[in-house]
Parts: sequence; structure tokens; C-alpha cells
Amino acid sequence: MSFKRILVAVDHTALSQAVFKQALELAQTNQSKLLLCHCLTADVVTASPTFAAGELGLSAHFVSQTHQAQHIYLEQQTQAAKALLDHYSETAMHQGVAAETNYRVADPGQGLCEAAKSWNADLIVVGRRGRKGLTEAILGSVSNYVLHHAPCAVLIIQAPTAQTPAEMPVEGSDRQLA
Repeated sequence: MSFKRILVAVDHTALSQAVFKQALELAQTNQSKLLLCHCLTADVVTASPTFAAGELGLSAHFVSQTHQAQHIYLEQQTQAAKALLDHYSETAMHQGVAAETNYRVADPGQGLCEAAKSWNADLIVVGRRGRKGLTEAILGSVSNYVLHHAPCAVLIIQAPTAQTPAEMPVEGSDRQLA
């Protein structure tokens, strides 16, 4: 199977670098285009208060300052997302791979699936941190959501796990224990 339009989920983590590297290799092999996508989560954008400041005993000045601070924070996050996407895009272009960028304010799982659908991606490459149990239930799993809702094939790159003592190299030996 050959993939021609590969959407790559990137963020500011080390795992994202591994995801990008794998997607770049696939794109080079298949002469594919990349869509580098980053989602700004909903907590970055907070709606302006729709209540009258006096209703809660807050001064109009305080509400205005809070709104300005939220706007500045959103602008900082947007600039950081653009810089991240530009970095990966330039890297792809230096490797001979055409790349577009896309950032959106959305739940990451939903945003990636929407971007894949609108761009007609035939593969999504996304990372998985390996959350389990209660942590996954509370924080959610972007890769799990994408796997179950994507309009195309999904490649999940697993975060490296910490070595267990049995896997650690023996001191003075080049071999690992089995």
C-alpha cells in the first residue's frame, strides 16, 4: 500500500520528533506530501465572560485585564505552534518532501480527524504516550480517539518505555540480558 497524503500530528514533545521522523521516512519512500498538524487545546481559548462584572462582585477593570491576559496567552500559543510547524516544514523541505502546515483550536483527536478528512489524507501518523487505566480515562488518549474515528489508515508510534532491570546492559558487557 502506498500513502500519498500523510497527516503528521506534532506537538512540543520528544515523542513528536519520533513521529515526524517516521512520517518523513514514509513520505520519502512513497514520494508523498505531508500535512503537519498541531491542535491548540480548548483550555488555551477561554470564552469571554458573558456575565456583567457586577453580578459576581468583580470590577469591570479586573474582567478586562483577565480577558487581555487570555488574549495574550492565546497569541503566544499560536506563535509557538506556527514556529513548531515551520521548523518541521523546513526540515521536510530540506529532505525533499513537500509539506503543508495546519494548526487549529480543537480537541486534538477531533481536530486531527477533521484535518485528515478535509485534506483527504490517506494516513495519519500520531504518537502514543502509553497512558493506561485511570490516567487515560481522566486525560484521554488522542491516539485512541484517532484510531477509532479517523477517515483513513492510522500509524501509531509508541513512546519508548523505560528499561526494566532485566533489559539494562550488564556493566562491562556489550550485551543485554534476555
